[in-house]
Amino acid sequence: MVLTRTDDERLADSQVEDLEKRVEIMNESEAALVVSIHQNSYSDPSVSGAQVFYCTGSEEGEAAAGLLQEKLNEMNPEHQKEIKANDTYYILKNTRVPVVIVECGFLSNYEEAEKLAGEEYQTIVAEVVADGVVPYIESGEELFSR
Repeated sequence: MVLTRTDDERLADSQVEDLEKRVEIMNESEAALVVSIHQNSYSDPSVSGAQVFYCTGSEEGEAAAGLLQEKLNEMNPEHQKEIKANDTYYILKNTRVPVVIVECGFLSNYEEAEKLAGEEYQTIVAEVVADGVVPYIESGEELFSR
């Protein structure tokens, strides 16, 4: 496992340079899968739930996103989300290894923000994400021969 950051400090002076540095680390890792963890926000504070994004056209990313989203939906069945393809997020479009972005919840939703700030809920989300990654790694090429 390779972490691009272990705290909330940037790897460079600007946001763009930070993203460039993290993508460089991801590409050099030659990882089987990159999982980028984030917290979402939205103008409507009632919106909640975890959602997984993948790079448009990435068969590997779509497969991983589907497995992760399934586990996240099991964790929070009243706020089901669908995976989303994206071709504009910097990390998704500039990483050469399979990558997904996991938005663990919405900070704009007061109740969800409170849960996301708690260590117990963070541990639950981390375990659920791991539960989604393991079948992706274990199945390897089998996922792409369907």
